Amino acid sequence: MAKFRVRVSTGEACGAGTWDKVSVSIVGTEGESPLIPLDHLGKEFTAGAEEDFKVTLPQDVGAVLLLRVHKEPPELHLPLGSLPRDAWFCRWFQLEWLPGAALRFPCYQWLDGAADLVLREGAAKVSWEDHHPVLQHQRQEELKARKELYSWKTYVEGWPRCLDQEAVKDLDLNIKYSATKNARFHFKAWTAFTEMKIKGFLDRTGLWRSLREMRRMFNFHRTPTAEYVFAHWQEDAFFASQFLNGLNPVLIRRCRSLPENFPVTDEMVAPALGPGTSLQAELEKGSLFLVDHGILSGVQTNVINGKRQFSAAPMTLLHQSSGSGPLLPIAIQLKQTPGPDNPIFLPSDDKWDWLLAKTWVRNAEFSVHEALTHLLHSHLLPEVFALATLRQLPHCHPLFKLLIPHIRYTLHINTLARKLLIAPGQVIDRSTGLGTRGFSELIKRSMARLNYSILCLPEDIRARGVEDIPGYYYRDDGMRIWGAIKSFVSEIVSIYYPSDTSVREDQELQAWVREIFSEGFLGRESSGVPSLLDTQEALVQYITMVIFTCSAKHAAVSAGQFDFCVWMPNLPPTMQLPPPTSKGQARPEGFIAALPPVNATCDIITALWMLSKEPGDRRPLGHYPDEYFTEDAPRRSMAAFQRQLVQISSAIRERNRSLPLPYAYLDPPLIENSVSI
Repeated sequence: MAKFRVRVSTGEACGAGTWDKVSVSIVGTEGESPLIPLDHLGKEFTAGAEEDFKVTLPQDVGAVLLLRVHKEPPELHLPLGSLPRDAWFCRWFQLEWLPGAALRFPCYQWLDGAADLVLREGAAKVSWEDHHPVLQHQRQEELKARKELYSWKTYVEGWPRCLDQEAVKDLDLNIKYSATKNARFHFKAWTAFTEMKIKGFLDRTGLWRSLREMRRMFNFHRTPTAEYVFAHWQEDAFFASQFLNGLNPVLIRRCRSLPENFPVTDEMVAPALGPGTSLQAELEKGSLFLVDHGILSGVQTNVINGKRQFSAAPMTLLHQSSGSGPLLPIAIQLKQTPGPDNPIFLPSDDKWDWLLAKTWVRNAEFSVHEALTHLLHSHLLPEVFALATLRQLPHCHPLFKLLIPHIRYTLHINTLARKLLIAPGQVIDRSTGLGTRGFSELIKRSMARLNYSILCLPEDIRARGVEDIPGYYYRDDGMRIWGAIKSFVSEIVSIYYPSDTSVREDQELQAWVREIFSEGFLGRESSGVPSLLDTQEALVQYITMVIFTCSAKHAAVSAGQFDFCVWMPNLPPTMQLPPPTSKGQARPEGFIAALPPVNATCDIITALWMLSKEPGDRRPLGHYPDEYFTEDAPRRSMAAFQRQLVQISSAIRERNRSLPLPYAYLDPPLIENSVSI
């Protein structure tokens, strides 16, 4: 006979406790015990509780390998029929047989209704590579079940593949929002749309009467950043600064030679560059920068309120004067093919001509940001990482333990987005100039040219030549966070992978990488995205990229959507008149006529307000309340990572005190661990 004490921890979330009966059996090297009920007088497994149960086994099972958990409803004979399914969120089990001798079995899963679960002991350094036949079989069965539960589908040809589920109600409980988060999300959505409906904005299909009338929309939940945008949106310096620290800070690149299809001359830019300067001299100094929205060229546009919308594919030339002068736009061309009907707009032009040209650039920024920087890079790719992790890495694998906090709720929000945002007839179709068909075409184009270096921030910064442009806070803060993540990942990798050979021989790791390559990047070798990893260094880079993309990158391009869009002329989602073909025609009334209609404006801004802030149940970057790792070494690495993030946050907040517009989107406490909104 063998005696154990079984300690069980139930989660604190709403609905985490259960009335169901829970039993366990212990599997060891010498056999398996029968199921033993965990039972006290009264109710067990209440939310937030840790409870002890004394267990006596009829025979010694040898060294413990696994813990089998069984949950089933109580046997109640009621005339009203069966009870509703009662889910239980278990944090962990612990087996103790002598004082100080214990094995912790991390769980952190929902068991819904009658359910069975097999748990491995948490010391991954010891157990995850164990080749005992019982453990090998358990890993295979776990992954088989996961692959049946989480399968791939093609949502749109040419897009990364995604979860094969149509609606949130069909999702497994372990990937759904918590009850608290779900309730807050839907309440926020209801209040937002109700407010716009009561004000009559969602039913007005006509134009705004004036910029003054738009201020009524601007009064909708103001923020300090939105106030700054409203005050400065017409200024050249603010226009340029948004390429560095706005919603889409990933396009600007140093210009070493002017594109042939952008025939800017010295005469055109002389008033902006000043006397005695030339374009060639500024190119050689490295003080010219280019933002090219050429990917938009020829994309089919949407129809809103029965009216065809318009798009442009602008090129914007910017100049950084020596010293600490501001970055400023000096030339804008709205189409990719030069000609007499495609003028180059200049700061020296009429005020309304120049403002309209800048507004067309801002509309292009909206389209590229929402379709590519946000949807593709910060939602669709994280979904690929999440699905491959769930399908290819068993619960005991150290990389599963490292990555699971960074895929929390991603499949829920993406499933919701496919239903409510990007499906035909939904928000993207109702309120953006490209609509779902245009978004789809943009994503296909981007996938054909996507490369690994774009996903790795240090390589991307070098490739764009923007290592030293001043005031680029996205770069500065992002590089600090990338470095902190990389340091943390390096320590974890060194614990579990002592050599390059150990990386190459991990078949589950290699299957995970292959699946991301084939399902996410569609097997396109020219992308440079690895289909296998054969060194510790390559593994560290890859995992760092995944965590950064799922946390900091998403925060940088998502959290400010409402801030920069609520004053719609700063980032219009569509344009109702074609791009100007000559100068001297723009007037205030023409400017208003080119902007989105009232209902489209309010529809998109309401959606962006909902999606900019987490509706509760947050877990900031580096916070790991679910203790998947039980050994001291990874716990020390986590603590070091958290200290680094505290230091980064302190530096960011100190810098922001002196900025007229603070940049806080990459302040670590404001970054969510995962894509969850």
